[in-house]
Amino acid sequence: MEAGFYMMLFEFAYSPDYDRRIGVLSKMCPEQWSFGQERNSILKSYIENTFIKVYDENKIFIYDEYCLMNTGLYTGFFEEVYLLFTLNRNDGRQKWFLDGFYTSYQLMNMGINEFPPRADYFFNPAAMVFDPKCDIIPQYSHILNDMDNLRRLPFPLQESSNLVTLLDGAVKRAKNMISENYRTAVPQYYKGRIQLLIPICLLDEYIPDLAMVVSKNESDTQYLGHTCLTLQMAYNNARLIGRVDSFWLHP
Repeated sequence: MEAGFYMMLFEFAYSPDYDRRIGVLSKMCPEQWSFGQERNSILKSYIENTFIKVYDENKIFIYDEYCLMNTGLYTGFFEEVYLLFTLNRNDGRQKWFLDGFYTSYQLMNMGINEFPPRADYFFNPAAMVFDPKCDIIPQYSHILNDMDNLRRLPFPLQESSNLVTLLDGAVKRAKNMISENYRTAVPQYYKGRIQLLIPICLLDEYIPDLAMVVSKNESDTQYLGHTCLTLQMAYNNARLIGRVDSFWLHP
């Protein structure tokens, strides 16, 4: 694969009935898959980004008549769920057709007996746990000067002259929360890296407004606070690794 190139699900396969098939998957794997009224938006993000990851890892099993991908999801009975692609019979379209989501039992009844592994996010387990001995150094210029990032802050604060002080206080509080409960820092996967998400409470000291993305510097002595994400963005990234069990980050 060329550096910087990502194969996208809809480049790989013709998917004319995608929303309905995602709806079927949401019933197979019961979980909160939506933010408010955005039906299955979390699940769509999960499947599309998981496809990128397993394709990059050469974990899509490709045969003459079909392809198979491990979604990394489980049914309510803890059966692994796979995404099946069949040859596309529509001329002028992608080679593959997104057929649907199946358990191994269903696929074995169809004569399929070899199953691909899940995406691997555990190549650096140490990165998934916050080290409380390290300080957090936010990238203020990116968080506060970039207009797209500034708009992620609560609207009443976007024109405040006191943002650095507020952010510093929120970071200090987040670090104390992590020291009290290490699970406060939630791992996320983004562009080939494991990073940590920490809660940033600006308007109310008990209610997070944003999630700051942090990772260690090259000397492993400090965390760099790269950017702040909306809670929806943060949850989508965290859900790629596994079901998110967090008291502050949830749909």
